[in-house]
Amino acid sequence: AEIKQCPQCGKVNKGEFPAGVTQAAQYGVRIKAQGVYFNQNHHIPLERTCEILFDLYGHAPSEATIVAASRETEEQVASINEAVKAYLVETEEPVHCDETGLRAEGKLHWVHVASTERATCLEVHAKRGRKALDEINILPRRKGWAVHDGFSSYDQYPDLEHARCNAHHLRELVFIEERYEQEWAGKMIELLVEIKGVVEKAKQQGQTALSEQQRDDFEARYDELIIQGLQANHPPPDPPVKKKRGRKKQSKPKNLLDRLQGHKREVLAFMDDFNVPFDNNLAERDLRMVKLKQKVSGCFRTQQGAQTFCQIRSYISTARKNGQRAFDALVTAMNGEPFCPDFLQ
Repeated sequence: AEIKQCPQCGKVNKGEFPAGVTQAAQYGVRIKAQGVYFNQNHHIPLERTCEILFDLYGHAPSEATIVAASRETEEQVASINEAVKAYLVETEEPVHCDETGLRAEGKLHWVHVASTERATCLEVHAKRGRKALDEINILPRRKGWAVHDGFSSYDQYPDLEHARCNAHHLRELVFIEERYEQEWAGKMIELLVEIKGVVEKAKQQGQTALSEQQRDDFEARYDELIIQGLQANHPPPDPPVKKKRGRKKQSKPKNLLDRLQGHKREVLAFMDDFNVPFDNNLAERDLRMVKLKQKVSGCFRTQQGAQTFCQIRSYISTARKNGQRAFDALVTAMNGEPFCPDFLQ
């Protein structure tokens, strides 16, 4: 604050601080938001974030300042993230689910995602399966569509309407066609892609479903290719000594055929309901930043740091999906008024 002394009367006058400045040394909202933006949104390590701020403003805050600003942001956006979780339970939109590994405190943890085109929820947990999904508490309460890659834990929720990711199926089919040279796999690729094209064309024409004849024809061709595949991949013979535990070891083609046959309705869900997507790429895109963060930083030193990252990334992703700039969303959060989409209010 500038201090002036009157040359006539000798009175000393001191400038007033702006409203909200209460400490002798204090960072403003936009500076703290920039630190969070660089560190949490662009995955820049703490030391380099402080370097950037020094280069921009001639002053480098401590790493602890950036950590504290991130924790403050996490607290401010907590209500929005809770509202997102409630929305993901109730929405009629398909919810995309996936998980990926993340190291924190020297141990493997898992980041679970549940998302739609309008909202994202990322949660870090020490477990990958049912225990984590129960504690996150979205899928146990949900009754609508859930799109996933077929991980067995998702199948433990019978109230869900399950849809399987066909991008995964296409990758496996390509492998089988190239590695095992099985003709049925190439034909199944062509069929799935053909159905996808017909569904997209029907949507563009304003249709809400395929004709019964179209569906019957596609299903008959699907079933025929499964039969061809099973004929080319007989089940393995019984071992000479029966094992007490475990399933028979099967070839990769046979494993895939069993899934395509046993989960036919889930594989073709995109054909039966036009609201269901062909793949689970949305969830994979929402997890991509988690993998990028790990590629840059290697791991999180604390579980709290991983939790803070996931909460801020959830908020930023939701804001961006609704037309907001990431930095602006962080500034409003730091001001105590985090961005809240209309559908959450």
